Amino acid sequence: MKDYKSQLKGLCCVEISGESCANCFTLMPVLKGLIEARTDIKLVHVEADFTTIALMEEWEVEKVPTILLMDDGEIFARCTGFQPEEILEIWLDAKIEERKAQKR
Repeated sequence: MKDYKSQLKGLCCVEISGESCANCFTLMPVLKGLIEARTDIKLVHVEADFTTIALMEEWEVEKVPTILLMDDGEIFARCTGFQPEEILEIWLDAKIEERKAQKR
């Protein structure tokens, strides 16, 4: 199993998807574009499969796609299901700004 937790330093957007999930395939390039346009967060992809069952249970992921926003491995926001790009961008901006304000 890949060591995902070692990748979760600083602000991370964790995209959890399944191999046969149409919404996951549609969401991934949209999310990748939104995250690449930012300098304050990185994208980590986690494939939901038999090798990541323990991680899915720990993170309480019940369906895919799921997006988790994490700060040094701590989940501070969660979004499930497909979201249009405009909604996803507003959600990302709001949650990241909230987190930064909490840390000030």
